[in-house]
Amino acid sequence: MPTEKPTPPPREQRSLFGEILDWMLAPLLLLWPMSVVLTWLVAQGIANKPFDRELGEMVRVLSKEVAVRAADGRQRAEFKLPAGASEILHADEADDIYYQVLGLRGELLSGEAALPVPGDEDRAPLGELRFRDETLNNDTVRVAYMWVNVPGRAAERLIDRDTVSAPLVQVAETLGKRSRLATEIIKGVILPQFVILPLAVLLVWLALARGIAPLNELQQRIRRRDASDLSPIDEREAPEEVSPLVRAINDLLTRLDQSMRSQKHFLADAAHQLKTPLAGLRTQAELAQRQIDAGQSDPQALKKSLQQIARSSQSAAHMVNQLLAMARAEDQTQAMQHQRVNLAHLATDTVHDFVPRAIEKRIDLGYEGPDVQALTRHPQGPVVVGHALLLRELIRNLIDNALQYTPPGGTVTVRVLDDPFGQVVVLQVEDSGPGIAPGEREQVFQPFYRSLGTNVDGSGLGLAIVREIALQHGAEVTLEDANLRRRPGLTEQAEAPHGPGARFTLRLRAAPLASAAQPEPNVNSESAAGSSQSTSASRAPAPT
Repeated sequence: MPTEKPTPPPREQRSLFGEILDWMLAPLLLLWPMSVVLTWLVAQGIANKPFDRELGEMVRVLSKEVAVRAADGRQRAEFKLPAGASEILHADEADDIYYQVLGLRGELLSGEAALPVPGDEDRAPLGELRFRDETLNNDTVRVAYMWVNVPGRAAERLIDRDTVSAPLVQVAETLGKRSRLATEIIKGVILPQFVILPLAVLLVWLALARGIAPLNELQQRIRRRDASDLSPIDEREAPEEVSPLVRAINDLLTRLDQSMRSQKHFLADAAHQLKTPLAGLRTQAELAQRQIDAGQSDPQALKKSLQQIARSSQSAAHMVNQLLAMARAEDQTQAMQHQRVNLAHLATDTVHDFVPRAIEKRIDLGYEGPDVQALTRHPQGPVVVGHALLLRELIRNLIDNALQYTPPGGTVTVRVLDDPFGQVVVLQVEDSGPGIAPGEREQVFQPFYRSLGTNVDGSGLGLAIVREIALQHGAEVTLEDANLRRRPGLTEQAEAPHGPGARFTLRLRAAPLASAAQPEPNVNSESAAGSSQSTSASRAPAPT
C-alpha cells in the first residue's frame, strides 16, 4: 500500500508588531557591543595622550644632558644624570619608570640595560620624538625615545673604522595609570548606556503600540459590524499606509454584495418558478381526490388528472436538475478537474441521447463532424482541455433548447469544426426555429429569461448554464441567425414554416498535442463506439 505523505505542520502566524519590533531593536542591540569596542579604543587614545606628553618631556630633559667629547682621535658620548631628574624618575608610586641612554656606538651610558633598542622599522630622524609599546620584565611598557642631535658631532667613519652613530635616549613607563584612566572613561560612557538602552526599548515599544492602535480600532469596527452590513469601510478613518488594504477589502465587499444579491435574486426566481409546477401538482391531486370522494369513476377524467400530475412533476424535476447543473457550472473547484476531452465523442454521444425525443417531435436531428482531411491534419481529433461532465451539460442544454423551439418538420444540427491551424475547436448547434431577435440575444443568457411570444415550457436556465460553463473554460458563446434553407419533403408534410433559425457557436482552445503515453480519456465506454460509428455527416431523420 502506498504510504501517505505526512501533512506539513501549520505555519506559525506572524505578528506584525513583533516583526517591526525585532527589526528596530535587533540593529540597536548589535550596534551596542560595537559602540563599547569603539569607546574602549577611543578611551585608550585619550588616556595615552597626557602620559605620553610627560614621557616626552622626560626624554627631552635627559637628552640635554648628553654631550660628545673627542679623545684619542675618537668621539665619545658622555651623560650625567642630574640629581633632580633622578628623583622625578622614581617619584611615581603607581607605575615603574625606566630610562636608558646609549652612546655613539650603542654602548650603555646610563639606565636600564634590559630596555629593548628600537628596530630598523622604528628608526627616526635626529631630534624627532617617537613612541612605541614594548615588554620589559614581563610587563607591557610605553616607551618614548629619541636619537639626540648633539651639536659639533661628526657623523663619519674615523681612522679605527668604528661606526659613529647618534646617542639614544629612552624612557619607559608601565601602564597602570593609563589603564585606570581608560577604565574610568569607559565607565563614564558605558554605564549611562545601561540606563538609556532599556529606556530606548520602552520608548520604541510605546511608539509601536501607539502606531498600530489605528489597526486595532479598524479591527474592532469591522468586528462590530452586522453580518448583513456589506457597505464600504471609510478609508479616511484608516492610516494612509493601510488604505490599499482597506480599498481591497471594500472591493471584496462590493463583489460579495453583488454575489449575494444575485444569489438572493436567483433563489427568489427559482422559488417562483418551482411554485407553478408544484401548484399544478397540488391542484390536480386535489381534483382527483374530489372526484374519488364524489364517487365518480370516469377513467378518462382520472387519467387526465394523472397525466397533468406527471407533466407537473416532470417539469419540477427538470427545474431541479437545471438548478443543480447551474450550481455545478458556478462551482469554481470544477476548474481544477480539467482533462483532455474529445469534443466529437461528447457531441455524438449527446446527439444519440436526444434521437428518441427528436423522432417523437418529428425533427431532423443530425451531427456533422470533422472530415477525413481534418483527421489527417490532426490525428488526435478535436481535443480540448476541460471538464467532461460540464461540457456534456453544455451540449445537452444547447440541443434541448433547439429541440424545444424548433417546430415539427424542422432541423437541428450539431456541428464540430476543425481549425486548419489547430488553434481552436468550434462547436455549433443550429436550428430552423423562429430565431431570436437581436435585442434579446444578450438577455436570453440571463437566468429564467424566456423569449417573448413563445409558448414553450422551460425553466429559462439552459442558456445561462451554457454561458457559465463557457466562462469556466475561457470561451465565449455567440448567437446569430442560422438562415437555413427549407429542406424539401419535410416542411410541406409538417406544415410548419421555417424561421430564420438560431446558431450558437462556441470556440474552445485546442489542446496541445499529447504524447503516446498520455492519450485523452473517454468520457464513458460508449464514446469510442459512438466515434467509430460516426461519419463526417450523420442525421436522425424524422419519420414521414
